[in-house]
Amino acid sequence: MKYLFFIFLIFASCGSNESSPKGDDSSTPATPTPLTDEQLVDAVEKQTFKYFWDFAEPNSKLARERYHPDGNYPENDSNIVTTGGSGFGLMSIIAATSRNYVSRSEAVSRLNTIADFLASADRFYGAWPHWMDGTTGRVKPFGQKDNGGDLVETAFLCQGMICVREFFKDGTAEEKALAQKFDNLWKGVDWNWYRNNQNVLYWHWSPDYAWEMNFPLEGYNECLITYVLASASPTHGITPEAYHKGWARNGGIVSSATKYGIPLLLKHNGAEQAGGPLFWAHYSYLGLDPRQLTDQYANYWDVNVNHSKINYKYCVENPGNFAGYGPNYWGLTASYSRNPDGSIGYNAHMPSNDLGIVSPTAAISSIVYTPTESLAAMRNFYENYSGQLWGPAGFYDAHSKHYGWTANRYLAIDQGPMVVMLENYRSGLLWSLFMNAPEVRQGLVNLGFHSGQHGF
Repeated sequence: MKYLFFIFLIFASCGSNESSPKGDDSSTPATPTPLTDEQLVDAVEKQTFKYFWDFAEPNSKLARERYHPDGNYPENDSNIVTTGGSGFGLMSIIAATSRNYVSRSEAVSRLNTIADFLASADRFYGAWPHWMDGTTGRVKPFGQKDNGGDLVETAFLCQGMICVREFFKDGTAEEKALAQKFDNLWKGVDWNWYRNNQNVLYWHWSPDYAWEMNFPLEGYNECLITYVLASASPTHGITPEAYHKGWARNGGIVSSATKYGIPLLLKHNGAEQAGGPLFWAHYSYLGLDPRQLTDQYANYWDVNVNHSKINYKYCVENPGNFAGYGPNYWGLTASYSRNPDGSIGYNAHMPSNDLGIVSPTAAISSIVYTPTESLAAMRNFYENYSGQLWGPAGFYDAHSKHYGWTANRYLAIDQGPMVVMLENYRSGLLWSLFMNAPEVRQGLVNLGFHSGQHGF
């Protein structure tokens, strides 16, 4: 939870006005004409994708850390790009290309710009920093000592890179060249360096502070994909011991806890009784397909379905007596939040930290796990709250009916999972691309995983 509360401190600030990026501003309230479920899913996926297309950082074309339609950003913040959110953006561009929201040639052009920018941006033993200046590629410190490589954000980025490579690798000569660019980029990450000679991966390394952040990646939270890719790397791979002794804590990751009669299966760091914020069920699983995915510790489909259902049932139970909570208004995750004085901050919402704030990404990105419940929430948000929640890049980040409050802003790390998981719900596209990458399959096998869905 240290990381999440640090984010809260970063995001609680606000400052100078800057002009917002130009784009198709389709922020009028949603049509009252009822949509079929398929029309609704398509409308939300297409509009949310605009975050990564219309409102991308103009120079790098990477995902802005945040987009504020009113142009009111913290000082010098409108050009900050986010490494992990940009990985989600890469996957979103693939989804959009497959849906013909953008043409294949437009996608190739955009992705070439991104690849070339990343190739010249700051890297630290192959890992990119959490934040970069989109105009220069130089590191933008996330905190005083967090001014170097961020392995988790890099893993989210590489998850997207592998999907891009797989999507284009058998295409035209130009597409094959693009695929090779992303292949070279992800293979340049020195995952093994980030063990610091221990049987665990570390989140951060700084050229000025070395390992002083001292944040080992131990489960369970959002970071599983980091170990999968570290095992999969053909150039700088790790041995399985780091996964079993570090991430899985020599088996200590397993939980016997239940909530509402539903087993959590794995110990959620700092939230062992009812589960952490729902982004833990999303970020690692945008490409990593949890269907029939097992290792000696868990069935990961059950882990994520159970996590989502507990979050849902908690909101239906509504022990905090917050207005609106119920079967079609639910979903607690890290997002913008309401400070006690009514201003916009940031917080990690979950059953053990419920502030009356619902984040659309929580329920919508869980659609692969809880389709009926997620569709009910999405339809309610769209049909009954569109005047408050629907904007130029889809649903705004957070809402509270109880307080009559909306964070009419966007975050890349919340918009991306909605696009990708909606596409996985519709076609399984990103799951198929990622899981069929040969290094990924071998990396999972090395760690003791089996996938009934993908035949290994």
